[in-house]
Amino acid sequence: MTSTEQLQVIQDVVQRVGAYQDGAPEGTVLAELKRGLSEAGVDLPEDDVQKLASAIESEEGIVDASNVLG
Repeated sequence: MTSTEQLQVIQDVVQRVGAYQDGAPEGTVLAELKRGLSEAGVDLPEDDVQKLASAIESEEGIVDASNVLG
């Protein structure tokens, strides 16, 4: 998988998790993000997963994974 393909897969997972995060119990976003990335076969460092989860929890609207991981 190229880095462009991997980033698209990450973005797809971020969008899916972000779509239902509103009102989710604390920890749900992180758990679902990890599960989605694992199912997609993407292995990210824990710091990057935390950054994405924090962005999803704090942003309104779609989170741009490339900006978060940039």
